[in-house]
Amino acid sequence: MAKISRVRALTGAARSDALDDVARLRIEVFRVWPYLYDGDLDYERKYLQSYRDSEQAIVVGAFDGGRLVGASTGAPLADHAEDFAAAFDGSGLNLGDIFYCAESVLLSDYRGQGVGHQFFDLREAHARNLGFTKCAFCSVQRPTDHPMRPDEYRPLDAFWKARGYEPLPDVIAQFSWKDIGDEGESLKPLRFWIRDL
Repeated sequence: MAKISRVRALTGAARSDALDDVARLRIEVFRVWPYLYDGDLDYERKYLQSYRDSEQAIVVGAFDGGRLVGASTGAPLADHAEDFAAAFDGSGLNLGDIFYCAESVLLSDYRGQGVGHQFFDLREAHARNLGFTKCAFCSVQRPTDHPMRPDEYRPLDAFWKARGYEPLPDVIAQFSWKDIGDEGESLKPLRFWIRDL
């Protein structure tokens, strides 16, 4: 197993400078189950632009020496209101109270060293410092009988629950991306999980 040398929060120019490496990590890590994402750098750069634009966004980087081998992003949920407003409609939750913990990606050789907890710790601390009262994230929902689901796959629900997150059963967003082997994009449901800070 390769070793992580440090995990740290990146803001301002350091956050912007890391985004191309974050894009490459997303393409590699999200290619496997349950995302099956057939990504490209141009799409990624457009997607990650909001983390360049938002002064309250954060990237948490996991490094092996000077190499970024894992990353976790976060921003106010209101920055993503266009994407998520419909999902939260009728939930009674105020988007302005919620900090959105977006993706966490870590190369497989570096897993099992507690980096997932550090990703959440640093994003939640950042959200508290900004005055947010809740953190939320979403997870892709795939059918249990999906032909590409690996036999050894274990969902992360227990990890998320241990950190105080609970699923919001009726808060489902729809996102579109191209799966490996598909001709074009298709919609996938993503369930939101939330906790108080």
